[in-house]
Amino acid sequence: MATLNGSLHDPRRSSGPGSGDAAKRPVPIYKRLYPQVLFALAAGIALGHFYPGLAEQMKPFGDGFIKMIKMMIGPVIFITVSVGIAKMGDLKEVGRVGLKALIYFEILTTLALVIGLVVGNVLKPGVGINADPATLDASSITGFVASSQKLSTVDFLLHIIPTTFFDAFAKGEILQVLFVAVLFGVALSHFSQHTKLLVKILEEASHGLFGIIGFIMRIAPLGAFGAMAFTVGKYGIGSLQQVFLLVVGVYVTCIAFVFLVLGFVARLTGFSLWRFLVYIKEEIFVVIGTSSSETVLPRMLVKMEKLGCAKPVVGLVLPTGYSFNLDGTCVYLTMAALFIAQAFNIDLTLGEQLSILGVMLLTSKGAAAVSGAAFVTLAASMSSIHHLPVSGLALLLGVDRILAEVRAVTNLIGNGVGTLAISKWENALDTARMQQVLSGEAAPTAEEAEQAENTGTTTGAAVPVI
Repeated sequence: MATLNGSLHDPRRSSGPGSGDAAKRPVPIYKRLYPQVLFALAAGIALGHFYPGLAEQMKPFGDGFIKMIKMMIGPVIFITVSVGIAKMGDLKEVGRVGLKALIYFEILTTLALVIGLVVGNVLKPGVGINADPATLDASSITGFVASSQKLSTVDFLLHIIPTTFFDAFAKGEILQVLFVAVLFGVALSHFSQHTKLLVKILEEASHGLFGIIGFIMRIAPLGAFGAMAFTVGKYGIGSLQQVFLLVVGVYVTCIAFVFLVLGFVARLTGFSLWRFLVYIKEEIFVVIGTSSSETVLPRMLVKMEKLGCAKPVVGLVLPTGYSFNLDGTCVYLTMAALFIAQAFNIDLTLGEQLSILGVMLLTSKGAAAVSGAAFVTLAASMSSIHHLPVSGLALLLGVDRILAEVRAVTNLIGNGVGTLAISKWENALDTARMQQVLSGEAAPTAEEAEQAENTGTTTGAAVPVI
């Protein structure tokens, strides 16, 4: 097994005697992000288990890190998407990429919902609980139900349009930012003769944004520690007892979805899923700690471009996937709905289960890739399904944060694989470059080295050549 060390080699810095050797020197393991985050997760679990009261007070560290990352997502998406569309030139190409992305997202999320439904029927995680709606404290879920007011298809589409240009950024609504960015990118493309300087300025501004993200990512271990300590300290192991089978079922199903379904997509696209997972291991650990795949979106934009995906395709597909391609969330939604039905001894017919599937096909689209959003989406679905009591959500409230980790990681991997697949479908993927990067043979270009340094991304992460 051969490995490529995590060094950055920037030709612009290779001047002077011995500088080449210095550039190739391996980065010490304690300076790499993924072992730092892994250690922070272990420390958070230990603190939460032995000192739960103190651990709960660590929550602000996790919340603060997530808020700082979310602060940057709107501007990053706006610049990436608008510049990407402007550089495409042909607006028909933009429409074609968007249509292919939506087709792919619909197929994969429908498959995830169906798999969750099948596993829920086979595993029957809620059987034997014999819950009584009268004994459940519905007050604990009123906030989630209130924030999940039913939206019709028309309401959902109108919600994509922000009240003002800046309102989308102020509220951090990814779909609204994406809508504004697409319009702006189309305008830049249409008036390309007069907007070349503006496009160049936006490109230069992106370096500053990624530089800020690089600073924020340096405290990722602290954020992961705080979030994990709070989760274990507040909910502990005891919260798993009543819903243990559901938790195990969701974890196993998501893992199976990644290696079987996404593994099949990866094989069709022409790359090893395992090598891809190793390539994004730092992002996976950060997501495990924060329970939010949104925290690594800026880094994923850089890494997918480095893999050989065309920048305009990455800018359009990846942010869209964070609202329309949440595979882990979809697996959870149908399994959770069946769990509640079984817990209340409600025998759902095939038609009723298919109606639940149909509702969730709509409610799962536009869900944010942030911690807790899946629970709100489930609440919205339950409000639309008359067969199930909304009070049943109280059974899941205690373990939702624990389930959020596997949902978020599955969402992350699904969007990465999807971006590669759609790039290949669009003939916008440099497959030779992809294989070189995944096998650890590709040296970073000067531009990649600068981008990696700005975002805190190691361009030569230790990738095993198997």
